[in-house]
Amino acid sequence: MMDEHEKDQEQKLEQNSEQESTEGEQEKAEQPPEQQSVNQPNKEKPKRGSRLKSMLMTVSAGMIGSVLTLTAVTQVDGLEQWITGNNQEAVQEEAAGSSESTSASASPNVQQINATGSSVTDIVDQASEAIVGVVNISKQNHPFLQNAQQQKTGTGSGVIYKVTDNAAYIVTNNHVVEGANEIEVTLHNDKTKTAELVGRDALTDTAVLKISGEFDIKPLSFGDSDSLQTGEQVIAIGNPLGLELSRTVTQGIVSAVDRSITVNTSAGEWDLEVIQTDAAINPGNSGGALIDSNGKLVGINSLKISNQNVEGLGFAIPSNKVQSIVDELMKNGKVERPYLGVKLLNVNEIPSVYRQKESIEVNQGVIIAGVQPNTPAAKAGLQKEDIIVAVDGEKITDVGDLRKYLYSEHSIGDEVTIEVNRGGEMQKVDLTLTSNEQQ
Repeated sequence: MMDEHEKDQEQKLEQNSEQESTEGEQEKAEQPPEQQSVNQPNKEKPKRGSRLKSMLMTVSAGMIGSVLTLTAVTQVDGLEQWITGNNQEAVQEEAAGSSESTSASASPNVQQINATGSSVTDIVDQASEAIVGVVNISKQNHPFLQNAQQQKTGTGSGVIYKVTDNAAYIVTNNHVVEGANEIEVTLHNDKTKTAELVGRDALTDTAVLKISGEFDIKPLSFGDSDSLQTGEQVIAIGNPLGLELSRTVTQGIVSAVDRSITVNTSAGEWDLEVIQTDAAINPGNSGGALIDSNGKLVGINSLKISNQNVEGLGFAIPSNKVQSIVDELMKNGKVERPYLGVKLLNVNEIPSVYRQKESIEVNQGVIIAGVQPNTPAAKAGLQKEDIIVAVDGEKITDVGDLRKYLYSEHSIGDEVTIEVNRGGEMQKVDLTLTSNEQQ
């Protein structure tokens, strides 16, 4: 038999159990329906010890479940809220021990896997309409015809970079349109438009065309070519081998940045700054787009090394260079540069017989083959057969060196000091650079 003290303790325990049950029913009534289905208490009154044991088992099961599964988030939410309300310390401890799993189960978002960049198909789909075919039509003399005939002498590619209410503007290579009497542009829908030459620059191999009309075409935006890194993925779109293969897509990587390739242009020899890529570039791709993983225009495809032993060596003019040239062509039709007013030839290209006859002992430098009247060179007293060996103390080895120094380091109106070898004697001449547009 129980003594009076034990009976009192048993009655208190029963009262506490009933009170907890009543509070549980009230809490159930206040909870939303979805939580009631998870948090429904047992019908029988649990003893204190068994209830604590059950709660601990539930907490443990909840913690294990949060680590092992991500698929039952909806079903577990109510249980986590119940655990949080009854055993906050246990949940916090679990969160600290496996924060990665808790975070993943709380807000899974698979879209974050591809949060940066776009797929190749998306980029091509968005950019292809802005890629056009460019046809150079020139007059060709024929031995059996009295009059010259208009003929298609070459095809290339171009990129629509700007669209207005009544026109579209296209950037392409100068060598694609140079010498043309007429230029045709073929759009993505195979419609052909006659293009107007806005301006061109031979040294940077850049040209801008204009086609008039209303065009429902999204232009391709310029990207930041200075941010490109070696190994970054790029896409080339153009018309290799002609319009029959229009808007061909090739993919590769940036093989190198800040390359310098010496090219012979109609304006003379020039060191062209380019991006090297292994994306396939073929004749007809000239003037086409090099696009980064964000769908931005980062280069205009211009060159490739063609050799049976060479593969994957293509080059594009960086978009930052192109954009600055395009802006000037849109404004002036030409690129203004410092101007001397002389015809130049590399000393090492002079025949040895002539060198011996004229007692030319200088092996490097630039020889003046002619001086144009009323130019800075003429006014400063420079003469034919003077050999330029330095400008402002900078050594000059060839024509490319001279152009690069003047165009990169000086502006129109600057005064420069030119050091020449005249008949074996060194002389210095000061002159003020003017604009090539004034000639």
